[in-house]
Amino acid sequence: MLSVKNVTKKYGKLVANNNLNFDIEDGKIGILMGPNGAGKSTIIKSIVGLLRYEGEIKINGFDNKSIEAKQILGYVPEFPAMYDLLTVGEHIEFISRLYNTFDKEYTDSLLERFDLMTKKDDLAKSLSKGMQQKLSIVCALAHKPKFVLFDEPIVGLDPHAIKEIKSLFSELKNQGATLLISTHMIDSVEDYWDEVNILVKGEIAASRTKKELDEKNENLEDLFFSVTEGKNNE
Repeated sequence: MLSVKNVTKKYGKLVANNNLNFDIEDGKIGILMGPNGAGKSTIIKSIVGLLRYEGEIKINGFDNKSIEAKQILGYVPEFPAMYDLLTVGEHIEFISRLYNTFDKEYTDSLLERFDLMTKKDDLAKSLSKGMQQKLSIVCALAHKPKFVLFDEPIVGLDPHAIKEIKSLFSELKNQGATLLISTHMIDSVEDYWDEVNILVKGEIAASRTKKELDEKNENLEDLFFSVTEGKNNE
């Protein structure tokens, strides 16, 4: 579903991503981990098509900036970017029109799950940051994407919303969707992942599958700290 080949992103002389290579198979949950400034958000934004980069990124065999790729892509950014003068309901309608698809029962169920149904007529600018994050999640899922990117999705959410989004991870996977979750909060994904790539200073310092860790009786937290602390101490 996702193929990242030889991707490098530079900001002037700063190399944010250095020759990254990884894949996520159909129906799997991949996670990106790393300390602050490791380059997680940069590769996420490159995959979504928000940044220029060197290399190749394909989604379901299509160039990531193609219409075909964008039609099956959902994206939850680290910081919600809503339209201030649209209501919650108008956001859902806008997204549905963009993708020429609308499933009222499904979108209403998402609004209910994230306590947004009673806010349907409220302007986005009147919502709290946490509520805007919830709306961002609903908008990303409204067109039932086959590939969903979450960039630090847990940050800013209340306990109920965290519980719901964790359930959604499993549900989306069971429905055949492919997920990529960028996070530094290990406990938010430790039960929901299939493969992990750990970034340190813009490079992939370690790649593992959950099966590989289980076979060695290791856990994600131990792997993360052994890689990041070891790398930082070199």
